[in-house]
Amino acid sequence: MTLSEIGRQAKDVSRILNNLGSREKNMGLEEAARALLEGEDEILNANEEDCEKAAQAGMSQGLLDRLRLTPARVNAMADGLLQVAALEDPVGEVLSMKQRPNGLLIGKKRVPLGVIAMIYEARPNVTADAFGLCFKSGNAVILKGGSDALCSNRAIVKCLREGLERAGLPVDAVQLVEDTSRETAKELMRLNEYVDVLIPRGGAGLIRTVVENSTVPVIETGTGNCHIYVDETADLNMALDIIYNAKTQRIGVCNACESLVVHRSVEKEFLPMLKKRLAEKEVEIRADEEARAIEPDFKAAAEEDWGKEYLDYILSLKTVDSIDEAIAHINRYNTGHSEAIVTSNYFHAQQFLNEVDAAAVYVNASTRFTDGEEFGFGAEIGISTQKLHARGPMGLKELTTTKYIIYGDGQIR
Repeated sequence: MTLSEIGRQAKDVSRILNNLGSREKNMGLEEAARALLEGEDEILNANEEDCEKAAQAGMSQGLLDRLRLTPARVNAMADGLLQVAALEDPVGEVLSMKQRPNGLLIGKKRVPLGVIAMIYEARPNVTADAFGLCFKSGNAVILKGGSDALCSNRAIVKCLREGLERAGLPVDAVQLVEDTSRETAKELMRLNEYVDVLIPRGGAGLIRTVVENSTVPVIETGTGNCHIYVDETADLNMALDIIYNAKTQRIGVCNACESLVVHRSVEKEFLPMLKKRLAEKEVEIRADEEARAIEPDFKAAAEEDWGKEYLDYILSLKTVDSIDEAIAHINRYNTGHSEAIVTSNYFHAQQFLNEVDAAAVYVNASTRFTDGEEFGFGAEIGISTQKLHARGPMGLKELTTTKYIIYGDGQIR
């Protein structure tokens, strides 16, 4: 099937989805979740094939973690669909309704975007999450995963479509582009006739390619050079716990901490503590010369380290004289994702919240919380690091747009 045919089917289905009620959509999600659980063995076997190929090709540990599925992760995908089913349906919500002096009633309501295309890398769980959120918000979705996860994605989409079929709903609400070539990706980026929004989810290279080549409107997601700043008034034990969690709990995710900024007044006490704690996970620390004078085992940081998303057990470390210098450093090198300060100073906390330019800014908490489920609105389709039309975790509401609805009784202009 050609990409144009896939697009045409998605556009036709989107008009059906636009008119589905919440009960029908929830039934589809519940059947899709059941189909995932019933197809667990098939999905895991397909994923094992992908993982073996990736390991032989030399894929990094962080990316292999993203790629690998386990029974628990398959269950989590199914649970994610059920959680989305339990969420309030944003479609049809009337946001305002006002009467004009001429008697016209002018309102605004939420409607689906239409057809959403996603280009993403080796994270097969994204396949189920994207389907669930797009389906509940009334959108058809075209999925193009990376070649590394093709077998996994094929098995997952097969189950999702089986679930929709059992519910008596259109299976083309979710379609997988199985041609993983760059030429097909670029064709998808220009499928304006059928695709309303394109969402890339993956590394900096993928996102840059999509932004530079797409004629379809793009929402940027994902890349995370996330910082934690240890302020001069920080509780150092709290800082260690937060950094340990943000760096090592799961390294291959966009909300993991990649960079540290430490105030000079606490470096002599804090850096030996940091070295000891992160040694538990064999984290490599790439630091500036001042930090290395205190801990010579730290490796020397290069300029490129300040802006790098490692997705590995590596962390950059920069020392600063003030919160102003810390904020300047973070705003220069961050990717607009998630940034945190550890401090006991209220005014420093407020300054950090106000002046750091990112989708999520934390005081005394791990950056790992930047997630739709952790924020209380279910799975997200990605973390938007841009400012239009959405920013931060993108849930159901962020997958809708609005239309004006006008009631009259014969008014003419």
